[in-house]
Amino acid sequence: MSDISQQKNLFCFGLGFTGSALVQEVRAKGGMASGTCRENTQIDFWNGAGVRSYCFDGKVSSEAVERAVSQASHVLVTIPPQKGAGDVVLKHFKKILTNNSQLLWLGYLSTTGVYGNRDGDWVDETSELKPGFDHQSRRVEAEKQWRDLYRDHQVPVHIFRLAGIYGPGRNLLQRVRQGSARRIDQPGLVFNRIHVEDVVQVLNASMDHPHPGAIYNVSDDVPSSPAEAVAFACGLLHVEVPPLMALEDAKLSNMARGFYLTNKKVRNQKIKEDLGIQLRYPDYKAGLKALLDTE
Repeated sequence: MSDISQQKNLFCFGLGFTGSALVQEVRAKGGMASGTCRENTQIDFWNGAGVRSYCFDGKVSSEAVERAVSQASHVLVTIPPQKGAGDVVLKHFKKILTNNSQLLWLGYLSTTGVYGNRDGDWVDETSELKPGFDHQSRRVEAEKQWRDLYRDHQVPVHIFRLAGIYGPGRNLLQRVRQGSARRIDQPGLVFNRIHVEDVVQVLNASMDHPHPGAIYNVSDDVPSSPAEAVAFACGLLHVEVPPLMALEDAKLSNMARGFYLTNKKVRNQKIKEDLGIQLRYPDYKAGLKALLDTE
């Protein structure tokens, strides 16, 4: 595939785990990058790292952000829709994005949670969306709004439905070391994961070969049991495996509880066929082993 990274001027709404990884990759390949933070305290860090950053809390936009977005060739949206506020990027920047004639690519990071629970069945990008929880419903609505932006205004929107993201500083090994990893007894439950390096690989490939209107599942090859994954991480660290516990005893947030009540297997063939992706970490075992060697 061709590499046009040096031509990119990326603006990232949300310099979090995934956004910061993509920004660093684009800059390493000669591109320009800027983005938003929720707190003013983060701005000095990013400016010191050579990334122009702006504070955006989802409530008020600014001329500085609007100007940066209007000059971007590529835009990544990582900010999830907010309860009661919806998609705050669309709310504040829809007109700016629509009027940006030099915009080549816009990526919206959604979640495989939009498929809801399938009792262990497979889903792909053509599967019906069946959200079972409020946060999943908000994602479905946000996806629709972004697709409408493409349909009605030809903004080059691409939607990426991400499985559970992990990587350096955010993974099972870290939780095991901290003593916060739990094994919840949900027989038959499986889900997919994706290493942040593979997310960045997919986003880069899409930026280099845009297909406006496309939707991609971004997941690994092997849907797996979360309880088995915890046991595997414990084995890598040579520590005792925590006992199984009932979901009712875990005292989880509604979002985390929904995670354990949503059982499906996610097909990722489209990123391989359309974007030529070969996953660096095709399953969580490969990913955790690599992290063990680097952390």
